[in-house]
Amino acid sequence: MQAGALAPEQLWRNAQAALARNDAPAAYVNLLNLVRQTPAHVHAHLLLGGIAYAEGRLRDATRHALDAVPHIGADAGQVASVVNALLLVGEVVAARALLAHPALASCRNGPLLAHLASAEQMIGEHARALALLDRAIGAGLDNPDLRYLRGVQLTFNGRLDEAAAELERCVRLGPSYGRAAVTLARLRKQTPANHHLAQIDALLQRVPRGGEDHAAFEFARYKECEDLGRYDEAWSSLERGNAIMARRLRPDPVRERARIDALIDRCNASVVNIREEIPHPGPQPIFIVGMPRSGTTVLERLLGNHSQVTSAGELGDFARQLRWAADHVTALPVDEEILERAPRIDFAEVGRRYLAQTQWRAPGTSHFIDKLPINYMQLGFIRQALPGARILHMTRAPMDVCFSNYRAFFGEGYAYSYALDALAAHYLDYRRLMRHWHSVMPDAILDVSYNALTGDSERVAREVFDFCGLAFEPTALDIRTNMTAAATLSTMQVRDGIQRREGDWQPYASQLDALRRKIDDV
Repeated sequence: MQAGALAPEQLWRNAQAALARNDAPAAYVNLLNLVRQTPAHVHAHLLLGGIAYAEGRLRDATRHALDAVPHIGADAGQVASVVNALLLVGEVVAARALLAHPALASCRNGPLLAHLASAEQMIGEHARALALLDRAIGAGLDNPDLRYLRGVQLTFNGRLDEAAAELERCVRLGPSYGRAAVTLARLRKQTPANHHLAQIDALLQRVPRGGEDHAAFEFARYKECEDLGRYDEAWSSLERGNAIMARRLRPDPVRERARIDALIDRCNASVVNIREEIPHPGPQPIFIVGMPRSGTTVLERLLGNHSQVTSAGELGDFARQLRWAADHVTALPVDEEILERAPRIDFAEVGRRYLAQTQWRAPGTSHFIDKLPINYMQLGFIRQALPGARILHMTRAPMDVCFSNYRAFFGEGYAYSYALDALAAHYLDYRRLMRHWHSVMPDAILDVSYNALTGDSERVAREVFDFCGLAFEPTALDIRTNMTAAATLSTMQVRDGIQRREGDWQPYASQLDALRRKIDDV
């Protein structure tokens, strides 16, 4: 320690005092000085990262999280804290390595095991997430959150009967747990002899008004009433559930339209096609994009049946690396700050970082699928970062895809889906943006029609495989043989094979007439 420098203990006390009075800059300076003297102070590294993240300095937050890794001890709680910090900044590979830390193998802390299960779920390791939840129960933990998470993981892993029992247990443990009720309603088609409407109606009387659980119970009631052919009641519940979520999330079509305008202006043909493909030796990404609920999961399951393709799930890695390159924190796929900084971004570096975070997902295969529908907003940036990436765009009839969004209940995501006017505006902007991408990079995107895929699967599969540079494999057509976890709202449908769903909006045609007139035939 240099003469006049404060001792590490004093720097730590100073930092804590500064945080207590909400003086983040002073805390940051003290913590920086602390880790210079005591690099093994893991908590200080984590606090530095948290301050940087809160201030929107994503690169600094990433550096601080990574700086903590070499100094982790044998404490499972400390391991979990660093895993959280790494996942927050998109360092999936480092987080995954830590999830195999020896300290976690002997952990008997139920809440901590459940927390680690959530981390495994975030990176798509659903079998490992389920195993951790089982360990948490074995350690004595039992609460609605745990039962809900386990029910979801059982669903993702295809164990639907067990999932139903777990979700029913969750509702009994936590009678305001609407998310469990809506997930349970989706597991199967309800029948007059076997449904949950009486329970849902009773719980609707008790749930706090205006919250996400209230909305979820309304969506659950909608689904069960629709299954029973009680369409007037179904619509009333669906309308109420959407209204609750719209009031909470406040979709902003005007701002969204302005972002799309700016994105189109920024990503012209001369910009998106500026780089030539640079081959890399590892697995190649195939992006599947489109509106949510357009059939992307069906296409993923078919393509993922190919012997040279791994289904990696809905990855957020590209958006995370774009944010890192822009040194900007945002929850949006693209926002105004990223668009303003885009001309200064090194997209080759974005591509390298994306590949570095994703190659582990495809051991032994030449390709992996990144199926995050909303990546359609990123296509101009994906083209600049990964010029050789194959892009499959799933299309579906306007009313089918829009109604499927309106009835989906995405939780806090996709605010546009909860208000019909915002939904129509979003769909029109999506169509406008996809027309732009086709115009500026016409050979990079293959449109795949949901109706064609479900009507003539072999012809469409041949076209898709050829576009991706893959030989046709007839066995890929039976998606029921694909036993990988399916972590989407389509989990139940795809396990029954390729089946067409269309016209589900027809019982509500009069209520949806204004939506239809805005979006049909555009």
